[in-house]
Amino acid sequence: MAHSSTLTSAPYRFTALDIFRGLTVCFMIIVNTSGNGATTFWPLMHADWNGFTPTDLVFPSFLFAVGNAMSFVTKRWETMKQSEVLWKILKRTALIFLIGYLMYWFPFFKLDAQSHWALSPVSQTRIMGVLQRIALCYGIVSLMVYWLGSKKTIWLGVFALFAYWALLLMFGTPGAEFSKTGNAVLRLDTWLLGVNHLYTGEGFPFDPEGVLSTLPALFNVIAGFAVGRFLQQHGKSYEGLAKLLLGGFALLFVAYCWDSFCPVNKKLWTSSYAVLTVGLDCLLLSLIIYVTDFLGKTKGTHFFLVTGKNPLFIYLMSELGVTVMWMIHVGNEPLFSWIYNHIFIFTGDYLGAFLFSVWWMLTCWLVGWVLDKKKIYIRL
Repeated sequence: MAHSSTLTSAPYRFTALDIFRGLTVCFMIIVNTSGNGATTFWPLMHADWNGFTPTDLVFPSFLFAVGNAMSFVTKRWETMKQSEVLWKILKRTALIFLIGYLMYWFPFFKLDAQSHWALSPVSQTRIMGVLQRIALCYGIVSLMVYWLGSKKTIWLGVFALFAYWALLLMFGTPGAEFSKTGNAVLRLDTWLLGVNHLYTGEGFPFDPEGVLSTLPALFNVIAGFAVGRFLQQHGKSYEGLAKLLLGGFALLFVAYCWDSFCPVNKKLWTSSYAVLTVGLDCLLLSLIIYVTDFLGKTKGTHFFLVTGKNPLFIYLMSELGVTVMWMIHVGNEPLFSWIYNHIFIFTGDYLGAFLFSVWWMLTCWLVGWVLDKKKIYIRL
């Protein structure tokens, strides 16, 4: 839904959070659209299994930003009827989930063995995914905040981390609870969704945005919400900044210790991984706040504010655009490959793959810039 007003009520806007969200969207597009997966710089790739790379920070940072935004929106709920609040939450949850599902089903048709167009079978379409996880986390945390309040929601977020750790140990294959094929996430998804509805990018059916691993991801949104609330009260003071920094370092220490028992793993979204990414987000946000609000250096920040104002739409457009580029052929070559092989590869295999992803991010940014100029902000 598009409208022509500022994103939230102006008195409560916190520019650093908008920059953080925009930075996350830009980096997300870059890591998702390498010109050639085989020649991608390692920091722009996910860890194969256990471990951590800069790319593994992108998605949890987006969830953290969802929580940040929620901390502003909840102020409006106090003046709304209960039925209106619940309808807004449930409608937005369903809409984002449905768009995520349709994005994986797109373009809905494919050529069969006889080169005839046929409807892509729903029985082969991935059910879970990035937007679906955003939808579920947003919906669940919003209802928790509305019904239970901030403090109980934060405690439940911590409880979710320990509950998930316990579930992985209880229902995983003994001795292989954190392995690729012995984990409880795959076990539940296979039983609940079926292998035909799972992501296959790992070389076998396994969904890194599975049903069970949504549980610890709630912590990322809840932490984002808590930090957003904290910044509204203390963010403009050195004391508030110091507390945010200390909180970030404390979470990194907890994650480091927990890693020995529950390895950091993005694809399982282990509890230690959730804590690690929240800690890093707190440090990154502290840096942005210090530079923009305390040093007053805002030159260049408008670039990220553009993507931060239409984040979900720009992300969706970036994904669908890539799908379309793979559908369109130049001769016998998909347009995606043609652009890389005829333009960017001349700068080198690795640099070319990186520059391709930067070009696509800038293309998506340009659309966001036009929308911002026209004061069009698309709410998903």
